[in-house]
Amino acid sequence: MSSKLIRGTFILTLGTILSKVLGLLYVIPFYRIIGGAKQAALYQFGYVPYTIFISIATAGIPLAVSKYIAKYNTLEEYAVGRKLFRSGIYVMLATGVVSFLAMYGLAPWLAELVLKGVDTKHSYTAADVATVIRAVSFALLIIPVMSLIRGFFQGHQSMGPSAVSTVLEQLARIVFLLAGAFIVLYVLKGDIVTAISVATFAAFIGGLASLLVLLWYWYKRKPGLDELLEKDRGTMDVSLPDMYKEIVVYAFPFVMVGIANPLFQFIDQITFTRAMAEAGKAAGALDALGVLNMTTHKLVIIPVSLATAFALTIVPLVTESYVKNDKKLMFRQLDQTFQVLLFITMPAAIGLALLADPMYTMFYEFDEFGAQVLRTYAPVAILFALYSVTAAVLQGINEQRFTVLSLLTGLLVKLTFNIPLIKLFATEGAVYATALGYGVAIVINLIVIKQFAYYPFKLVYRRTLLIVIFNVMMAIPVYVIYKGLLLFMTPESTFQSIIIIMICAGAGGIIYAFLGLKSGLADRLFGSKLQRVKQKLRIS
Repeated sequence: MSSKLIRGTFILTLGTILSKVLGLLYVIPFYRIIGGAKQAALYQFGYVPYTIFISIATAGIPLAVSKYIAKYNTLEEYAVGRKLFRSGIYVMLATGVVSFLAMYGLAPWLAELVLKGVDTKHSYTAADVATVIRAVSFALLIIPVMSLIRGFFQGHQSMGPSAVSTVLEQLARIVFLLAGAFIVLYVLKGDIVTAISVATFAAFIGGLASLLVLLWYWYKRKPGLDELLEKDRGTMDVSLPDMYKEIVVYAFPFVMVGIANPLFQFIDQITFTRAMAEAGKAAGALDALGVLNMTTHKLVIIPVSLATAFALTIVPLVTESYVKNDKKLMFRQLDQTFQVLLFITMPAAIGLALLADPMYTMFYEFDEFGAQVLRTYAPVAILFALYSVTAAVLQGINEQRFTVLSLLTGLLVKLTFNIPLIKLFATEGAVYATALGYGVAIVINLIVIKQFAYYPFKLVYRRTLLIVIFNVMMAIPVYVIYKGLLLFMTPESTFQSIIIIMICAGAGGIIYAFLGLKSGLADRLFGSKLQRVKQKLRIS
């Protein structure tokens, strides 16, 4: 596998995982500061629409620009990418302002939409939700420009700036979010709506911190980037209209992929409480929605971090091998990507499902309902990861039109089955509908990859079966150990939950690592450097 893919994936994976871990850990104090799942639901009422707006505002810029620049850099036409970057700054400033004004203005309508079916006498009013939505909308002013700069660096296969800025963005956001919510509630004795509004405004603070870091990287690396311009062949003069036409073709599918998860969540927001009310379960609907879209989702999304990193890394590299018509290299990149993805994501998702009770207690509080939803939701992480990567591959092979088809089909499946399944299975029904929607979208993506890239899935099928077997061999003893620990420990205690997780996760990790090393699968996936590890552990 290309060393660029390994190095780039490692850097972005590290940055993304750190960011996601921080994004998970802050929930522990935040949940306790704001006081529970109902308050978490108010936070999500603002944050889910923001995620959709920010994806539209950035227009898929990081991936689209990275693909565009990678293509022309391969042809040694470096000036084309620089021209795009210069004009793109103004375009992103404009889209940021327009998106901010749109979200700020539409806040009351969005609030009414998400509150349908909610008993507002005993919860939040449309004005409360609109206030939260408007607070987070300010981030739209700054995030698009930041995204353009990240895409420029990624197109030059420089993943460090994106990774560092992602982590610092999250750090700044979390510090402001926690401090702000705490000060409003416990120092100023303010209300929960103000506290949540301050927490969502933290997205603007995080974006500002990230932009400053990226500008510093630009200042430091500009001399080296200017040297590339001296090597420019200068045989192509792409006009701005042609440039943006190509970018739009690239970007629209990236937008669709970027808003896939929030769109699935938004469907839950506008249908969940209504469906629960029709099923005669309106009383706990808002708390259940908070558990579904905030507390459990935060945990489930962690194993997907790797997929996000792969998606960001693989697009410019697959584009490069596709443009060069080097199918052998492209197949090797895809083999490695799918296998590493499944090798890491699958045990993480299974472990999360097996240890749902202590995991939920450790991060929030003991809650049988929350743990049950997490147990059902955890395996869907594998589908989230597969969708991200298969969609990225379609964009790399220039078949991005099908990402739109697959996502719209998946959303239609989700929308069709969501209310009936919620009525039948309550909160878990929404999880089943999400799994069905993502499953259909992934199948479409895989069919297109096979049809247009002529990619042979035989090796991946065989390795996937082996990975499944290893996971079963790991899960059975972990389950036995877990049940044994429950004889004298309880997941109702936060401290004991931590001990249970450490013992079970440690045992599972050792078993899984041994199986991977002993079989040689880990060597083939992660390279010959593991030979030294095997020698030290005396595994032949």
